[in-house]
Amino acid sequence: MKKINFRFVLILLPFLAYCTNGDSQNNKTVYEPNTQFAQDIKLPPIPKQISFAGEEVPLQYFDVRESLQREITTLSYLHGTMIYIFQLDNRYGGVIREILKEEGIPDDFYYLCIAESSLQPLVSPAGAAGYWQFLATTAREYGLIVDSEIDERYNIEKSTRAAAAYFRKAYAEFGSWAMAAASYNTGLSNVRYRIGVQSQQNYFETQFVEETGRYVFRALAFKAVMGNPSVYGFNLKPEDLFKPLEYEIVKVSGPVENWSDFAASHGTNFKMIKMYNQWIRSNKLENKQRRTYLVQIPKKGFREN
Repeated sequence: MKKINFRFVLILLPFLAYCTNGDSQNNKTVYEPNTQFAQDIKLPPIPKQISFAGEEVPLQYFDVRESLQREITTLSYLHGTMIYIFQLDNRYGGVIREILKEEGIPDDFYYLCIAESSLQPLVSPAGAAGYWQFLATTAREYGLIVDSEIDERYNIEKSTRAAAAYFRKAYAEFGSWAMAAASYNTGLSNVRYRIGVQSQQNYFETQFVEETGRYVFRALAFKAVMGNPSVYGFNLKPEDLFKPLEYEIVKVSGPVENWSDFAASHGTNFKMIKMYNQWIRSNKLENKQRRTYLVQIPKKGFREN
């Protein structure tokens, strides 16, 4: 064992004391006198009563109230994001809701779509894509085409019908729309497992991993905020919202050598064709299977409006 050099320690002690005192001074947060930032941040209200797809949310339980409060608070202060969602809702909401109605799925599942993608053609780090965030394998299982040229996860109508088929299947098994929604996030097998080990069929009584535990509450928060925007400080005028896209349909049953040329031949450009048809994922279409695709062509004069 080495001997301690006490002379060195005695010399070093005053220096250490100075450094410690200096650090404590530098770590203080100092403001000018009477500093005040003109913000009035409040906790947004939560509904006294709310349901998901006709299933009452048990807000009498503190944990349920806190979960809903967390998600509503988050959305209430995501001002730019929420404004954009309101704008997109005016463009796409009617289409998605009508399809859900046709498929026999409760309207509240529309808010699940918003929770998944914010009504945008996104791709997750795990590779889930489109408005309903399907993984490629699941998308193909539910009849969607996913390849290098076409990806119908980005087709609002077809992906919504595929999601509806999933929800019907999950509801038939679990007998609960909230559990069906949870399974969309965590998988059918995981919900089966949790029902088995916890002897619970009720989403609000079941312990899930945090992401799934927040999932239905996030949809409920969108329902609360978007159903009562002025309550949460969102006061958009009709002219602030995006208009639904107007278009004509062109059937394509063969190859397309170049989508830009195709667009030009129909009086538009590839940018607009892509905006209307997010499912087009290449600059060409070989279409060896000779499938028929319905391509939306912007209605003449709509872009200028």
